[in-house]
Amino acid sequence: MAASTHTVTNQAPPLVGYDVFAADRALVEAVERHLDPQLLDEARDELTTLGRTTGSAQVQEWGALANENPPKLRTHDRYGNRVDEVDFHPSWHRLLGKGVSAGLTAAWSRPGGHLRRAAGFIVWTQAEAGHGCPLSMTHAAVPALRADPALAAEWEPRLTSTVYDQGLRPAAQKAGVLFGMGMTEKQGGSDVRANTTEARPLAEDGTYELTGHKWFCSAPMSDGFLVLAQAPGGLTCFLVPRVLADGTRNVFRIQRLKDKLGNRSNASSEVEFDGTWARRVGDEGRGVRTIIEMVSATRHDCVLGAASLMRQAVAQAVHHSAHREAFGGRLIDKPLMRNVLADLALESEAATTLAMRLAAAYDDGGEEERAFLRLAVPAAKYWVTKRCTPVAVEALECLGGNGYVEESGMPRLLRESPLNSIWEGAGNVQALDLLRALQREPQALNAFLREVGLARGADHRLDGAIKNLLAELADLDGIEARARRLVERIALVLQGSLLVRYAPPEVADAFCASRLGGDWGSAFGTLPHSLDLATVVERARPVC
Repeated sequence: MAASTHTVTNQAPPLVGYDVFAADRALVEAVERHLDPQLLDEARDELTTLGRTTGSAQVQEWGALANENPPKLRTHDRYGNRVDEVDFHPSWHRLLGKGVSAGLTAAWSRPGGHLRRAAGFIVWTQAEAGHGCPLSMTHAAVPALRADPALAAEWEPRLTSTVYDQGLRPAAQKAGVLFGMGMTEKQGGSDVRANTTEARPLAEDGTYELTGHKWFCSAPMSDGFLVLAQAPGGLTCFLVPRVLADGTRNVFRIQRLKDKLGNRSNASSEVEFDGTWARRVGDEGRGVRTIIEMVSATRHDCVLGAASLMRQAVAQAVHHSAHREAFGGRLIDKPLMRNVLADLALESEAATTLAMRLAAAYDDGGEEERAFLRLAVPAAKYWVTKRCTPVAVEALECLGGNGYVEESGMPRLLRESPLNSIWEGAGNVQALDLLRALQREPQALNAFLREVGLARGADHRLDGAIKNLLAELADLDGIEARARRLVERIALVLQGSLLVRYAPPEVADAFCASRLGGDWGSAFGTLPHSLDLATVVERARPVC
């Protein structure tokens, strides 16, 4: 018989064996709101299947194992031949295979594809975020390749395939491929025009030989990469295959894998090109313009990734509080804890609602929606990803000491939380990009104002925030130094307008009172006590 001191009581059960999609009411409603009704039944079935798989004990174990067993670099084989391969734990391949088969690289090839993929990405990456990187880059490579119709015709069917074909072979022999991206270099970072990698034209039209390096190249086991290099005509975009058509390995020397804060399951590397064969994508000197559509798509995925992580953090915090008792009752019923949970839930729902609105704009594809995305993507990338780490920290604290222990899964969420703010251009890059859109593309601001104007008159605090924002936009003095403040206000006004239109009154009221009305402290859990916080928390609760 076990000693009485070893009897375990008052511990929350693991959050496992549930439908991650169906438990996320904000996400379900976004899919129902934006997707063509004729596609809804099929999409619900797909996302429900994916949600149940994500919430299963098996998949959660895969996520843990992929992070406990990070990738390893093999530069040479046993005979001394250079191979430049990265070995991954089998759980990584299982996760990546499931993601590909779920259509997370196939948005461009089916109706409503971006919205369905966005919902799937938010659901699936709650199991493990690292393998989302190759899924994201493969998805995002498609619009860049369309700058060259012949290349797009050759590669797009492989990129949008739902078959995960593991191993390095010529792309023509594979049922599906993955892509990566190489932009930044040691000396330049985000200033890609300072790149020094040289592209020398070869005899065959459109082919080049690259010499140089890339400081960050994630997912180096991919089948191909879009990279930037200096051609005779200026900075240009190139496609670099890992394996050439004749079966020989292209020169792609992996110098080392980065030892990162989080994102441990994913291999991020430094690579060297030395006579590396490449195919030009787009015209010489237009590399940034060619690759910018890929960058925009990956920035949207950063928003999706942050929304996914926030949702999982909030789900864990609410689940724990619903089962843990202290001071004579459940934590979830305590007024102060309820305030914290409601505040976290607002941040998560606002992120999801905005992320899905962006996905709907991608599906629409019209001129008005493209103009809207030009402003909304950098604003969302800036703000939503920056909110991710505070949410992860506070959610972890809701579990107390249990949340600080690796077995809870919360430390992995915390380590992952800064990534989406840094990847694909950190905060200042996003803020400056938004300023460029304001200064050069007036149609982008007009589209944004029309969008938020749809909610005008529904909440006086939102109306006041829109008015204040317009006054700030009219004052261009010192605009760069206050760019972060401006981008934050744009993101909050946009989130508020969407919640006023689409969320339950309790959610919209709490968001506008705190984020737009000024009745909010400097930490989570400082919402006005008069709000209906119990309803907000219950809406966020995952039901197993």
